[in-house]
Amino acid sequence: MSKTKEATAVAERGLPQQTGVAGPVSPPRVSARRRRPGVIALSLGLIAAGGAGVAVLLLQVGHRTDVVTVVRDVQVGQVLTEQDLGKASISLDPAVKAVTADHLDQVVGKRAAVELRPGSLLAPSQVTADSLVKAGEQLVPIGLKPEQIPATALVPGQKVELVHVPAQGETETDKPSDGGPKTLAGRVVKASAAAPGTGVVVVDVATSATDGPTAAAWVSSGTLRLVLAAPDGH
Repeated sequence: MSKTKEATAVAERGLPQQTGVAGPVSPPRVSARRRRPGVIALSLGLIAAGGAGVAVLLLQVGHRTDVVTVVRDVQVGQVLTEQDLGKASISLDPAVKAVTADHLDQVVGKRAAVELRPGSLLAPSQVTADSLVKAGEQLVPIGLKPEQIPATALVPGQKVELVHVPAQGETETDKPSDGGPKTLAGRVVKASAAAPGTGVVVVDVATSATDGPTAAAWVSSGTLRLVLAAPDGH
């Protein structure tokens, strides 16, 4: 059957006539987004700033300082030796005051102004070139019971008054003219930790050489009391 006759037969039967093979379908056009130079510049700036911040942080973390450390117990007033001290390299906060390792020779030979513990950093305020017991002074150890210990911590250099409190029935023959108890001026050199069981604290007090024997006698008789002096010493 010829193509003409076949088309005529299809038309007579009411079937749709194929007009040909469909061609390829073109994809929809997608318009490219317009780039904004300002946004690109801002992005590059943020990336650069972030990189700089990370670099500064890494430099800060990596920066270490050589400092002087304490390697064994040092008592108040003890002269520091090279065997008492060591060195360590740490990331040091600017708020922390520590003796740097290049100043080690400047602290050797000085005295400990406070009690030093192993593993701690050495601060400039913890050493002194002065003797804690000066010329013309004597050191008097005073034992204080728990109820006699001030709530304020006793620290080296703190000024105190040694007060004579006569025993019951005893009269004080050398009372001051104002009628008050006799007192002697002193200065704390060291205060021990409370003794286990008794809680007694021993305080080393520096007083004048003329007052030292009197203070020792008061301690021996149990008639001495320690009172904190005013900050200005009066």
